[in-house]
Amino acid sequence: MTGKPGRRGDGTFGELVPAAVALTEKGMLVARGPIATIEIGAETKILAKAMIKQIDRVINDLVNQVNQFKRGGGNPICVAFVGINFAERYVSFEGKKKWPTDGKKYKHPIQEAAQAEQRLNDKAQSAFDEFQILRFRATNAKPFPFEWVDLVRTQMEYSSILTRISREYDRRFA
Repeated sequence: MTGKPGRRGDGTFGELVPAAVALTEKGMLVARGPIATIEIGAETKILAKAMIKQIDRVINDLVNQVNQFKRGGGNPICVAFVGINFAERYVSFEGKKKWPTDGKKYKHPIQEAAQAEQRLNDKAQSAFDEFQILRFRATNAKPFPFEWVDLVRTQMEYSSILTRISREYDRRFA
């Protein structure tokens, strides 16, 4: 947001600064540029492995981002999308070094996913107007498969959130 210090979040939508020129890009329906207000603020996090080790930081980041969105005044619609990996195994990389999960010292994502989801719902969800957990499976190993745990549920939840955001936007800003 122009003229107000703070982290902008992963996605912000607001009123264009009157002196600015909106930039349009081929294939994009919404122009971009500096904004004077935040009307919708979105934050995204992805938990792929070692979820419980980092869950408190992720929760704090999410909640603090809502405070950043609201810092400029107004009443922004605050939205979060959090991906949680439910894979039975995972491998991460540091340079050429591989770090596979083993189910013991390095828990498999499926071993921590439910607890991570519960903690996010308990400690972060209430800070947002809309909050969606995106449940997926990804191993980060060749051939790099990816799938939604429940595609239909994911689509229904996401579509419902978009509908509610649209209606709330009209209520707050029309």
